[in-house]
Amino acid sequence: MTTNQKTKLPIKLDSTSNGEFAPIQLGQPQQLANFTAEQSASTNAKYTNQSRRKFLQSSCGVASTLLAFNSAFAQFGMTGGYYQLSTESGKDSEVALAEVNGHEFIFDVQGHFVNPNGDWLKKLPEQAMPLSSLPNAQCDATTNKSNREYLNCFGSDAFIKDVFMDSDTDLMVLSFVPSAADSEPLTIQEADATRQIIDQMDGNHRLLLHGRVNPNQPGDLELMDALASEWKISAYKTYTQFGPDGVGYWLSDDVGLAMIEKAQKLGVKNICIHKGIPFGPKSFEHSLCDDVGQVAKLYPDMNFIIYHSGFDQSYVEKAFHHDNDNRGVDSLIHSVLKHQIKPNSNVYAELGSTWRFLMRDLNQAAHVMAKLIKYIGEDNVLWGTDSIWYGSPQDQIQAFRTFQISKEFQERHEYSAISRNQKAKIFGLNATKPYQISAQEVAHFIQKDSVAKAKQNYMNNPNPHFNTYGPKTRREYLNLLRWGG
Repeated sequence: MTTNQKTKLPIKLDSTSNGEFAPIQLGQPQQLANFTAEQSASTNAKYTNQSRRKFLQSSCGVASTLLAFNSAFAQFGMTGGYYQLSTESGKDSEVALAEVNGHEFIFDVQGHFVNPNGDWLKKLPEQAMPLSSLPNAQCDATTNKSNREYLNCFGSDAFIKDVFMDSDTDLMVLSFVPSAADSEPLTIQEADATRQIIDQMDGNHRLLLHGRVNPNQPGDLELMDALASEWKISAYKTYTQFGPDGVGYWLSDDVGLAMIEKAQKLGVKNICIHKGIPFGPKSFEHSLCDDVGQVAKLYPDMNFIIYHSGFDQSYVEKAFHHDNDNRGVDSLIHSVLKHQIKPNSNVYAELGSTWRFLMRDLNQAAHVMAKLIKYIGEDNVLWGTDSIWYGSPQDQIQAFRTFQISKEFQERHEYSAISRNQKAKIFGLNATKPYQISAQEVAHFIQKDSVAKAKQNYMNNPNPHFNTYGPKTRREYLNLLRWGG
């Protein structure tokens, strides 16, 4: 079953990837979910006497979409989790506002964008059109595909709009992609320039920076000093599966330990490590979390933030047992248990791309969230969205805000419901600990800064596009891999 969408749904189920894994096309449950949501939107728009586009931009449009997903997923036995909404929320704006909207402090610890005019483009073949699947509807009026002007649609301006205008995000950490120093789609200088744009809007502290370092690449260890002193990064970001000739490294081997000890000496306590979402069969073992518990025990004063939580899109998550395969989130759990790392200590689980994938499979969503809360700790699960590869993160926020583990799974697997307090922690409060930010101070500051005022004005006539930006087909993904080395 397929849909021919003229107006995009506010909650996006599609094949978009963050560029680190081959896009996974929608199966029958997801296709039915989109189809059912389309039908529901048309019916409810007429009921509320709104245009279809206006309805889908409303809270009722969001609620109607999520309710339709519940109905479709249930037909395929995906009853381990659900979006907890009243039936009337699809038609009653007051009910929808109360259930879909929220006032949590939202600190997204994984954001991305690319420099549309960066030196990285000079290294591509002249005919290469990276990320060219960007929907024409958004860009035709201002851009030209033939000379790559369309890339402006996800540069810094688009990043600011998608994150700070079209979503409830308060703070974000700008991260990096795996790359050699001479082929970065976004350099630290360019990232800092965007931070300065935010700062000039009186939005100080809304945007923090990572510094990319892969200690198995020549020169990266030496660059750590400047990243800490000159660019004032909040964490180092590394990819253990990435390296020269596609060969990765372990955090616990000589180069990994050298990186951790140098970060420790430089006073940067956060090491953010891509784990899971394997890049492919080469060096696959380095995508596993075997080394995480070991280094966490060796360096109790350091924070090890596991990006993607070890999630492997080709591994079906289920309830944790000690004899489970060493794959996916279970790989992370095996590691912390083996090395006796207690929940809520110095290992953190981040949800970028992980939650985005789980939105389309609510059985896996229930298992993953319950396992992370139990074994990593309810204070150590961090919100991340990998946006803007997936467009504005608002749909991820609204889906998680309404998500709940079903009574069926609670009873069968001895899971607990996810409380509103736990969601508030995951959305942002937990990240204030490793990033050393006072949520109370930041929330007070944000209420009166220029970014907040700009959003208040924008919300008088919002214009969300509901587009996604990352590769959507295997061909686009392979092109990115080839062009990015």
